[in-house]
Amino acid sequence: MTRAWTLPMLFVLPGALVAAALILRGDPGGAVVPLLASVVLAGVHSPLVFPRSIGAAEAQRRSALDGRPVVYWRSGCRYCLRLRRRLGRAGRQLHWVDIWRDPAGAAVVRSANGGDETVPTVFVAGRPYVNPDPGWVREQLSRPA
Repeated sequence: MTRAWTLPMLFVLPGALVAAALILRGDPGGAVVPLLASVVLAGVHSPLVFPRSIGAAEAQRRSALDGRPVVYWRSGCRYCLRLRRRLGRAGRQLHWVDIWRDPAGAAVVRSANGGDETVPTVFVAGRPYVNPDPGWVREQLSRPA
């Protein structure tokens, strides 16, 4: 669980240190910019940007019932962030599995990608697609189950 927050913390800590140094020098107004920038960067690269993750087994069960795709992702992955951002509100309809929080999800991704944890890996009807176009993923949501 802490692995998913490592990258966001690496953004916040330097910003906080710079802000603290500026405050100690008597420039509290100048401290706002680096602190705010680091918090925004941390937020964008955190699990908070993504819908609540579920376990791989639960995602596969739900996908079998409703036919919606399962997205395997991890925080800090720019391709996962691109997919999430370009899907917009439609992304909330997918089943999201954070492979850093779910070892079973990581195993599913490794088995689909020849041992690599390449994300985003999207499963549609049991078939894996690595780093698919967000428009194509959106189309899969409109297909009947």
